[in-house]
Amino acid sequence: MGDLQRNRLFEVAGTAVGRSALVSQLLLTASTLLLAVIAAVVMPEMLSNTLFFSAMILIFVTTGLAAAVPWARLPLVWITVLPVLAIASIVLMREAEPLLGATFLLIFPVIWLSSNFGVSGAIGGVVLAAGLVWGSALNREIALQEVEIPRLAIVPIVLTFVAATTYGTTRRAAAQRALLTQQTGLFELALHRSRRQEQTLDEILNAVDFGVISFNRAGDSHLVNRAQREILARFGPRNDVPMPAVLYREDAVTQFEDDDRPFRRALRGETIDRVTVWMGAPGGDRAAFLVSARPLTDHEGVFDGSVIVLRDVTVEMRAIQARDDLVSSVSHELRTPLTSVLGYLELALDDERLDPSTRHMLTVAEKNADRLLALVSGLLTATNDTSNVFTLTVETCDLGAIVEDAVESIRPLAQERNITFEQSESEPISMKVDPFRIRQVVDNLLSNAVKYNVHSGRIGVAVQLTAGVVEVRVSDTGNGMTAAEQTRLFERFYRADSVRGSSVHGTGLGLSLSRDIMRQHGGDLRLTSEPGRGTTAIATLPVTGVQPLAEMGEPRAT
Repeated sequence: MGDLQRNRLFEVAGTAVGRSALVSQLLLTASTLLLAVIAAVVMPEMLSNTLFFSAMILIFVTTGLAAAVPWARLPLVWITVLPVLAIASIVLMREAEPLLGATFLLIFPVIWLSSNFGVSGAIGGVVLAAGLVWGSALNREIALQEVEIPRLAIVPIVLTFVAATTYGTTRRAAAQRALLTQQTGLFELALHRSRRQEQTLDEILNAVDFGVISFNRAGDSHLVNRAQREILARFGPRNDVPMPAVLYREDAVTQFEDDDRPFRRALRGETIDRVTVWMGAPGGDRAAFLVSARPLTDHEGVFDGSVIVLRDVTVEMRAIQARDDLVSSVSHELRTPLTSVLGYLELALDDERLDPSTRHMLTVAEKNADRLLALVSGLLTATNDTSNVFTLTVETCDLGAIVEDAVESIRPLAQERNITFEQSESEPISMKVDPFRIRQVVDNLLSNAVKYNVHSGRIGVAVQLTAGVVEVRVSDTGNGMTAAEQTRLFERFYRADSVRGSSVHGTGLGLSLSRDIMRQHGGDLRLTSEPGRGTTAIATLPVTGVQPLAEMGEPRAT
């Protein structure tokens, strides 16, 4: 395979040299004919000169050889016969009539030899031409004449200058040609890679199931993937419109104002993150999409358009609605039996014949049934009210007593798993809060600490005043959570993957509702956790209105 390639290269090189020899010979022939015409006009007797006529015939024969011989099939050195014959022809023509100026025609073969055979061709051409000129002059014994010597001396000088210039020009042209060839190869490679990357990008964008639109600063789209074309075809906008003209907000009822539509915002260069829009008129074919947009800039950092991504979240939105409907329905159904239970407990407690222990147990049952009814009502409110705003009944109460009651209430459940409490003994802290809602938060934190703790674990509980806020800290020795799980803790109905398939039950609403309650009090709720090292929940309340009645005591184990 290597020999075939080399032979092919030699053949191509021979063809190129043969073609250039033919071109050079044709130029020489044309110049010779012009010179013959001038000679016929100025010196008609020259046409009867046998030597001149022979030189003309030799030039024509050399031109015929240049055109007829397949030089690509012969060794490259054989083609030098052409410039040698051309030089001999020109010297014969000069010998016939020195004053005719045929010497200048030597430039053609010298230039060709310098261009195609480098230094050796340049030197050989100059030496051969000058030698033949000087030899013919000496043969006629006129070299010592004062007029002839300068003309003979200038021939090698001129030919040397022409050969050197041609050689240098050829070298520079070859270097530039090699550089251009290299750059062309690099450009073709870069173009091939760019086309391949563009093709790969098109294939990827058409394979994904979310819509992608890219448009310039004038709003003309130049990239629309398959999924987006299906969206546009489904909801019927014109081909030159990137998005439907009418869009609805997350509630699926309120229309976007024209300037507030995602496309208009993206056209202004704004960044859009996860905005929910509904397409399709109410009562017809509808779909919900999560829209995000990022501005594009040119090489100077100037806004040059945007790219919009649309992900179909119709199934998720309808699932959320179905879930909320289910929770709302269940909550409604739970309220009726709970109301009945509370009614019968009140009737039982009105019986004066009850012994103290039975009355105590019924009182505890009534108290927890009241709390359960309130929780069901809160759950119903949470599913029906997306703003998560609760009605607070604020009164002055002891925060420490609320925490202590919550611990006593959860203690029997903790004892079933041999979990102990470590509490900081403190004096009462008087605050103006909604005691029921704060108790709801503390109950949820303690319940999580018990449910997600290890067997024979520990739970730390502390109420402390620090850095201008009151903190209620609940820490456990459970398995903890990953960083990814912690980012979604306060999403409604979210449960971590590590407990979703376990026997630990829950709705995923507790932390979300608890944080909403704390924030409505002007405080907050945060959690810190490490896998294998447990979790600490910190509920904070503003120090405004807080009245510490005594200093905190030392921790004690219970």
